[in-house]
Amino acid sequence: MPEAASVPAARAVIGDSEFDRDSAVVRREPGVYDIDLSADWTIFGAVNGGFLLAVLGRALADALPHPDPFTISAHYLTASRPGPAVVRTETVRTGRTLSTGQASLLQYDEQGNEVERIRVLASYGDLAALPADVRTTATPPAFPPLEQCFGPDDGPAPVDSGSAIADRLMIKLDPATLGWALGAPSGKGEMRAWFGLADGRDADPLSLLLAVDALPPTAFEIGIQGWVPTVELTVHVRHRPAPGPLRVSITTRNLAGGFLEEDAEVWDSEDRLVAQSRQLARVRLG
Repeated sequence: MPEAASVPAARAVIGDSEFDRDSAVVRREPGVYDIDLSADWTIFGAVNGGFLLAVLGRALADALPHPDPFTISAHYLTASRPGPAVVRTETVRTGRTLSTGQASLLQYDEQGNEVERIRVLASYGDLAALPADVRTTATPPAFPPLEQCFGPDDGPAPVDSGSAIADRLMIKLDPATLGWALGAPSGKGEMRAWFGLADGRDADPLSLLLAVDALPPTAFEIGIQGWVPTVELTVHVRHRPAPGPLRVSITTRNLAGGFLEEDAEVWDSEDRLVAQSRQLARVRLG
């Protein structure tokens, strides 16, 4: 167990928080949902990919007979912007323990035509029904307690002020992965942080879809600045997280041809590996 991390007393609860309200979808008809994407979850004008995944994940949770995402793979086709959007879902297969569906988020161009932004394929089940047997060689990431890590208010700011999403999140970065913010990146493709929602809401399976894509890109510590757009993101949700802040560890081993991978692990306050992900992202070189 890591050293105790102190966080503000919870002010919001699951189901009644800014994240829940802003990611909520309204069922127009079976399989079709409306949402007005908030500018509060943007990075330089584009809606964060993890937040978008949570939006589609919420629609699929309504459309499918099982409540929790077990695995969800997303392809990001075009950048999503704040404003009206529609989510269209389709049930692919339903079974006793797993159901599979697909979903697309679409927005509208200046002529009113639908433009697909993101498409996902996902399998859902019931995390509460999983057996308790765990056999693993995985170990939680080792980094300092929350009080010894740094966030936007600790200066220099780890998250650029152009990111509205920064105000929605509690991110405290491991000083060992903060060299880029000081003008001295380590050259290692690593990023580690304590993570939570700024209003104190505890994590659930849907917010884990946000957590894997909320930290600054590992490219920053490699010495590359600028936007790192996601091409594809796959998330495995392994357990319903315990209350308290999460620890997120992301690594990149290979940057080649203008693309890099980010492998993420998310650990809860009880030292359980609650989510894993792999992302392929494009890096704008030069």
